[in-house]
Parts: sequence; C-alpha cells; structure tokens
Amino acid sequence: MSLSLGVGALILAANHAFAQSPRNCGNRERIVERLAEGYGEARQSIGLGTQNRVVETYANPETGSWTITVTMPNGVMCLMASGHAFEAVSETLTPTGNPT
Repeated sequence: MSLSLGVGALILAANHAFAQSPRNCGNRERIVERLAEGYGEARQSIGLGTQNRVVETYANPETGSWTITVTMPNGVMCLMASGHAFEAVSETLTPTGNPT
C-alpha cells in the first residue's frame, strides 16, 4: 500500500512540479543538505518524470519522516510532499490469469 501511494505521489509530483511557487523550490545542494541535517533523510528512490524532471524520495527509516522532491533540468529542486510513517517495501508482481 505504501509503495502504491508513493508511486502515485511521484507521478503527480513530476507532472505538477511546474506549478510550485518559488518558496518551495531552491538550490538542490542546499535542500539535500537541509533534509540530511534537519531530518536525517537520505535518498531512497529516484526516477525520471516528464520533461526530464528527476523525482526523488528522501526518508529517514528510523524516524519515518519522508520528503518527495522534483529537480528541474536547470537544477532547481522543489519540495512536493512530506510526511511520516515511511516504510521501505519490496514487492513483486503476482502473475495473473492462467499460466500457459
């Protein structure tokens, strides 16, 4: 369930990053540093969204805090969502239908 919600949020984040106000965006290095120092969050996942936007999830597995970011091709990073109760999951797809 957590993975499904995270994937959905990543898709939405990648598509709506352009709508973020400047106060939620800034220098990528500074934001990553702030996430690490202020919340103990490190990158947990990365993906490429629309228009070459890099979507990343940062989290602290011990405290459960998490943040989803989108980095534009020009290097500006925007904070898209954050929360608590992060849980890393590893799921595999279950085959459906009749095996042939």
